[in-house]
Amino acid sequence: MTPEFILVTPQARPQVALIQLNRPKELNALNLQLMQEVAAALKELDKDPEVRVIVLTGNERAFAAGADIKQMAGRTAIDMLLIDQFSTWDQIRRTTKPLIAAVSGFALGGGCELCMTCDMIVASETAKFGQPEIRIGTMPGAGGTQRLTRAIGKARAMEMVLTGEPMGADEAARHGLVNRVVPVGQYLEEAFRLAASIAKMSPIAARLAKESVNRSFETHLDEGLHFERKNFYMTFASEDQKEGMAAFVEKRPAEFKGR
Repeated sequence: MTPEFILVTPQARPQVALIQLNRPKELNALNLQLMQEVAAALKELDKDPEVRVIVLTGNERAFAAGADIKQMAGRTAIDMLLIDQFSTWDQIRRTTKPLIAAVSGFALGGGCELCMTCDMIVASETAKFGQPEIRIGTMPGAGGTQRLTRAIGKARAMEMVLTGEPMGADEAARHGLVNRVVPVGQYLEEAFRLAASIAKMSPIAARLAKESVNRSFETHLDEGLHFERKNFYMTFASEDQKEGMAAFVEKRPAEFKGR
């Protein structure tokens, strides 16, 4: 079935897929169907051997301006529990391939949480990141209090969550929330450039490295080091490791096959 609220291009660039949120009139507000479509697309692309990196984007005006408040406003606590909307977020978080958010304009509320679910963020200088949920009587529910705090620290995250004030792209980069800030109109191409540089690497090593970096936020140092070493040893079971080290010794470019 063709998705209604997203556009998927499996080969937007060689070995790089693109998912574009496509509710422009609603500033890409994240309703349940859109999130289910994103999760389903990521699941398929994660299994595609021709895809090594995935870029997630919106449009110039908004990556996503937040959750679809009209869809949520009349629900009770039990409604929200039974709908289990966050199961789709958990599916997105389990994507094993590198996932880059290309952000222009608003990334607010759920939009900010969605781009933080990605591994890296490339932002236009117009980008605005924020968790304004407190202004409508609620709070972040899709990871905003947790990922934002890990990214920028307790004090700044607390201010953003309790005031609802957004953060600009340059400040987000200074705090480590954003990888790169580029001029207006260049955010998607810059994300593709970053994706292409990763796609050249061994996809096996990239998957294991991503797992290891993410584990650092979920455990204490000793366990994280143990996990890292296990994954390091696993790379030596791959043909890519043999090719990479042979190419280094022979002073030639490596050709990684994902085996």
